[in-house]
Amino acid sequence: MTDKIVEKVAVQTEESRNQGRRAFLKGSAAVAGGVMFTKAASAADGAGFDPKKAVAPYAGKEEITEVLQDGAARKSLGFGVRKYPYGMPSPFEKEVQRRTLEWLTPDSMASITMTPLQSLHGIITPNGLHFERFHGGVPTINPDEHRLVIHGLVERPLIFTMDDLKRFPSVSRIHFVECPANGAMEWKGVQLNSVQWTHGMMSCVEYTGVRLSDLLKEAGIKPEGKWIIPEGADAAGLTRSIPIDLAMDDCFVAYAQNGEALRREQGYPIRLVVPGCEANMWVKYLRRIQVHDVPAQHREETSKYTELMPDGTAQRFSWYMEPNSVITYPSPDFKMQGPGKYYVRGLAWSGRGKVAHVDVSFDGGKNWKEAHFTSPVLDKAWTRFEVEWDWDGSEAFLMSRVTDETGYVQPPMPQMRALEGTNNVYHRTAMVTWRVHAWENGKNGGMIENVQY
Repeated sequence: MTDKIVEKVAVQTEESRNQGRRAFLKGSAAVAGGVMFTKAASAADGAGFDPKKAVAPYAGKEEITEVLQDGAARKSLGFGVRKYPYGMPSPFEKEVQRRTLEWLTPDSMASITMTPLQSLHGIITPNGLHFERFHGGVPTINPDEHRLVIHGLVERPLIFTMDDLKRFPSVSRIHFVECPANGAMEWKGVQLNSVQWTHGMMSCVEYTGVRLSDLLKEAGIKPEGKWIIPEGADAAGLTRSIPIDLAMDDCFVAYAQNGEALRREQGYPIRLVVPGCEANMWVKYLRRIQVHDVPAQHREETSKYTELMPDGTAQRFSWYMEPNSVITYPSPDFKMQGPGKYYVRGLAWSGRGKVAHVDVSFDGGKNWKEAHFTSPVLDKAWTRFEVEWDWDGSEAFLMSRVTDETGYVQPPMPQMRALEGTNNVYHRTAMVTWRVHAWENGKNGGMIENVQY
């Protein structure tokens, strides 16, 4: 039987092979059109599959008849195993990287880089693209020498080695982590034209570690212990005050991220994870936790990370990050390819729990269409949303609006600015608007820009 098959293939002529390929390509175009447009056709007239409507978008276009040629990759062997003992992205993805604004801070020791949200897929941020925020540079810490101390208002002050921590029951959870200054530059008006700049001070990864409650129970908290004061081992010695109820809830001490040890820039060898709360509470390079009866009133919760209100007062201890969302495609990082069908995609999240639903507007908030989720809906984690859009080529204003499980609805920017003024730099979680310029036969190249609407 095998010999007959080989013989049949061998007698095929070059002409017959070309004819077969042309038929396949032609059929593929029709099938692709059917997949893309059948749903819209059915929704419009209630009928089943209409082949004429399915291929209508290809009317007048030249049929693809050229034979698929073998590229260079088919003509030579690639590299072998262990050329890269630690895997790296393709060189064609070199533009997908963390970036910073050189004018944002005086130096790189106390600065930030931002995650390219517009280039990510799914809800997990690769470790190499996780945003960075340093207060005193990145230390090099030997895990064999590192210690975590729990002391203060406890029955038994304890010192843990890394091996000690890994003997406790482990927990792995996916959570977003967001700098409260995410979007800070947009309070007074539009400043930058990229999702990376407007929303990139955040990431979402899987953390693995030990529950903080297990460690605190091991030490035994005294009745007067109402706060914990975690401190980092870096040059900044970053310190925050966290209520004991929050600490005993879902916080944990992480030693791994996305299946591997924490990266140095993410707190190696251990960091605190405070799901849903400001990223600066997630103390990196964690070296000690003091149990106290009052908050520390540290610099990072008084002169920094407090919201200056219009009346001159400062709002402090705004731990939870409010619900937020952003359309990542189409966005100012891309150009429209002409009128037709698009799938508008984005991210939504809430520091108070799960995302309930997301609405998308194409006319600046006059009308809304509910999006569907394309990822798991997890507690205090990114949720992917998507919605169909038939763009007719006219000017459009794209917006997304999230509602979380508590009923909180993401506000428009004018409402947030009226309430909090323009002197604040934290917790800017209002809706953003992407203006899609009219196509006009491609004269403007399908430009998309950040506006406040």
